[in-house]
Amino acid sequence: MTKLKVGIQIQPQGTSVEAMREAWIAADQIGADSIWIWDHFYPLFGDPDATHFEAWTLLATMAADTNNAMLGTLVTGNNYRNPELLADMARTLDHVSGGRMYLAVGAGWFERDYDEYGYEFGTVGSRLRQLEADLPRMITRLAKLNPRVVGSLPLLIGGSGRKVTLRLVAEYADAWNCFGPPENVAELSAILDDWCAKVGRDPHEIERTVAISPEDVEDIGRYLDAGASHVIVGLGHPFDMSPLERLIEQRNALNE
Repeated sequence: MTKLKVGIQIQPQGTSVEAMREAWIAADQIGADSIWIWDHFYPLFGDPDATHFEAWTLLATMAADTNNAMLGTLVTGNNYRNPELLADMARTLDHVSGGRMYLAVGAGWFERDYDEYGYEFGTVGSRLRQLEADLPRMITRLAKLNPRVVGSLPLLIGGSGRKVTLRLVAEYADAWNCFGPPENVAELSAILDDWCAKVGRDPHEIERTVAISPEDVEDIGRYLDAGASHVIVGLGHPFDMSPLERLIEQRNALNE
């Protein structure tokens, strides 16, 4: 049976750097398998003018502050950074963290980020085509960098697009992220399995992560039954750790 992993996404809006640092240090100490932030430039909900912080700068601090958990963005907007640069950033933080980094990307979707920072928003199709073009560039750059990564640096792709995104996951990814509920995970996971068959990939090679809300942390075995192996709860300020603690309790019981 697949061993369950659990993690936390610390939402970098409506908070302070000090509060986030306290949260990810606490999550690392109590046993989270992974710690994540999101990669946006403005709040995703609530007050649109609330405080907000940039993801990869925070991720560098997180890499230095923690010792145990895997780390990543859930997920990085592909259009926000040159793909070769992004690969080098991930490789560098892989060294800072002692091999605990994911390189997690998606096609992007939050239009305000694009408009306010001067990126071309385009269409869903154009952003997916750009992601498809950029993934091999990231992989090629990682192979050229000196020194190489010290960890496995899994390539994670986030998204639920049935025709393109899940095909790209089957072709390139070591891990894939989607959202609950379990029924959604089960449906998308089956489609991913079909894409793996079409491209000649073993579906068991792909780690399946799912992002959930704090209200959905009970009976987490439902997500294992749906095909997920890594459950990540999203938390906003003031970063109450009890949902993560509940996930850890269930992980430990299910993995016995």
